Amino acid sequence: MKRESGRKVQKGNIGAAKAIADVIRTCLGPRAMMKMLLDPMGGIVMTNDGNAILREIQVQHPAAKSMIEISRTQDEEVGDGTTSVIILAGEMLSVAEQFLEQQMHPTVIISAYRHALDDMLDMLKDISTPVDVNDRAQMLKIINSAICTKALSRWSTMACNIALDAVRTVELEEHGRKEINIKLYAKVEKTDIEITREEDFSRILQMEEEYIQTICEDIIRLKPDLIFTEKGISDLAQHYLMKANITAIRRVRKTDNNRISRACGARIASRTDELREEDVGTGAGLFEIKKIGDEYFTFVTECKDPKACTILLRGASKEILAEVERNLQDAMQVCRNVLLDPSLLPGGGAVEMAVSKRLMERSKTLTGVEQWPYRAVAQALEVIPRTLIQNCGASTIRVLTSLRAKHTLEACASWGVNGETGTLADMMELGICEPLAVKAQTYKTAVETAILLLRIDDIVSGIKKKGDDQAGGGQGAE
Repeated sequence: MKRESGRKVQKGNIGAAKAIADVIRTCLGPRAMMKMLLDPMGGIVMTNDGNAILREIQVQHPAAKSMIEISRTQDEEVGDGTTSVIILAGEMLSVAEQFLEQQMHPTVIISAYRHALDDMLDMLKDISTPVDVNDRAQMLKIINSAICTKALSRWSTMACNIALDAVRTVELEEHGRKEINIKLYAKVEKTDIEITREEDFSRILQMEEEYIQTICEDIIRLKPDLIFTEKGISDLAQHYLMKANITAIRRVRKTDNNRISRACGARIASRTDELREEDVGTGAGLFEIKKIGDEYFTFVTECKDPKACTILLRGASKEILAEVERNLQDAMQVCRNVLLDPSLLPGGGAVEMAVSKRLMERSKTLTGVEQWPYRAVAQALEVIPRTLIQNCGASTIRVLTSLRAKHTLEACASWGVNGETGTLADMMELGICEPLAVKAQTYKTAVETAILLLRIDDIVSGIKKKGDDQAGGGQGAE
């Protein structure tokens, strides 16, 4: 058994977190750098998407692994903001290091961090502005601000329209509750028988033919034009269906089958003898097969009230297609978040500076040692605008000082860093916005990650001795 404890563990955890944050740091903003990642099979991934990078990199330190796993919940919850989470969590652990060196107990730091998080969430609601989700131009501007830092920015107009149309298609409202399931319904486009006699084999073939004919008769009875199945279709079954002028598509994925049924109003049945007239979907208007490039694609279009869709991407290489797909998923997630919680915040580090200023003011009302870690959270938030300035090559000290001065003025909470030029600008005028849901979840995940790693003061790892297995095997044999 190997054991590490005390300050050594805490310093090690903070060092690992800072190392992960340094890897991701240059992926923030419109001037973000790309990372080239090599997988174990020799494949190459080129991306500046934080979540994609974290999925590919392999780390050994347990704290770094924990940090990566927790940050992935950000993508599962709101589908965006993973890069900011890692940078913020790394900075919050970095500013906590000085208090640990001063022998301040981790519980005191954690209590201050939790207090700051509650205040930060309240401040975000105060700063946020409502959104009219029926204003298409405004929605497109919001989605564009999310993908303008990605590889997809060259085709942003088309991508934003596709993302908005796709999310609007799968939007479903029941009993006053909105459901927008992008993962399921908005897809971006990949018994034994023992035979002893010869006559038994002939009889089995005859039984199979009779069974196939019965299944086909059950389907033909309902007079559909088109059927989809997740299983295979034999040549004999195809013969019966073709005679009845029915087109059959076989080996459809379960997820695709769910979307097709939702788009045309059909019900998926497991047995043909249970089929009823109302199971047949009549919402689709046109079925066609097209050859695009070297592949054939099946289209079900002109649906009456589709609640599912497919987005078809074409590109020069699989690496470009993979990156475009990731960017498009981000765009759809942003659209979904705004529809579910129609509130906006200014981007470009403006929110972080506004919240930092308010936290600094509030820390003056606190008493005791807790006020210092609370104030450190306010300082840590400045890492976002500072990173944006660094990534576009501007003077960090000069621009950040000017931004602090700007936020001391009235009605300047929306001023941040223009990630293209490194100068100060009103983010709302530039159209650089972030959904409240994403920003709130970013702060929650970053603070919770920092708290979790601060609470660890012992790492125990069990090491199996080589002779143990052999000794155990020998006793069992006796």
